[in-house]
Amino acid sequence: MTAQTQNALLAVRDLRTHFHTFAGTVKAVNGVSFEIGTGEIMGLVGESGGGKSVVGFSILGLIDSPGKIEGGQILLDGEDLVTAGEPRLRQIRGRDISMVFQDPMTSLNPLHTVGQQMDEVLRLHTDLDAAARREACVAMLESVGISRAADRLGAYPHQFSGGMRQRVVIAIALLAQPRLIIADEPTTALDVTIQSQILKLMRQQIAARGASMILITHDLAVVSEMADHITVLYCGKVVERGPTRALIAAPAHPYTRGLIDSIPDPSNRHPRLRQIPGMVPDIRNLPPGCAFRARCPRAQALCAVEEPPLRALNAARSAACHYPLQPGEPA
Repeated sequence: MTAQTQNALLAVRDLRTHFHTFAGTVKAVNGVSFEIGTGEIMGLVGESGGGKSVVGFSILGLIDSPGKIEGGQILLDGEDLVTAGEPRLRQIRGRDISMVFQDPMTSLNPLHTVGQQMDEVLRLHTDLDAAARREACVAMLESVGISRAADRLGAYPHQFSGGMRQRVVIAIALLAQPRLIIADEPTTALDVTIQSQILKLMRQQIAARGASMILITHDLAVVSEMADHITVLYCGKVVERGPTRALIAAPAHPYTRGLIDSIPDPSNRHPRLRQIPGMVPDIRNLPPGCAFRARCPRAQALCAVEEPPLRALNAARSAACHYPLQPGEPA
């Protein structure tokens, strides 16, 4: 078994998840590696189609045909989830690892009350009796800011607002005291005011329980507020990773620089945003060399023929770029 850092709760090693379609093989995740320690929040960022959500689904073993995990390891406390088998994964989902999905209206069952859906988690993963389960459900709803929690257990998802539904989804994810939460764009379907409330709530709940979280998002502004460290994906590969403050202050990869430059700055009196030129290439037929080179202002001849490996910049940071940015250097 591949060595795992002593304090790592989860270690993903060279994960490759591909989708075999009639139009070709989509290498959605193609050699991704990272670690997350107990109590840490890791931001997994990048544009749509970069493979972020597929990483989350792969960790939980939720890849359906024509998708398949072709290789790599997903080590939870040293146990490889890739080879664990479905019966074992059913035990782990909800109890050890849970997920907060993008749209709470589609992740909640409209035919069952909120109480029934919460109770199911406790029936599967605890030995509590019915009265104790109900008490735990009420306490969890109260902890995520839902008033009249006992009465709300009998309500259906459509009877809640969007922000309240997302609070319910968070409550369900936390109910069995999992060690790792995977939050996949948890505020996408919410307005800006509610987004801030939900993010604050998630940070508080994670800290209170000593859990870890993978925050999947395209929004570096969000992840800079939440995460201890960041992993940046592009076309299914890690292009940069490092501690949040250091990476935001001085990104090394031009793609990361482009993501940061696309964040609106309220203090800028001339708020014209820079954009990353071009489009994400078709990952069924990636160009030779660096996948980002056609969009990169720093690309040179080497970038067209040799794919840059992920190299260590220092003890805490790494980037996959032949010509990484130096601190203070513009893209």
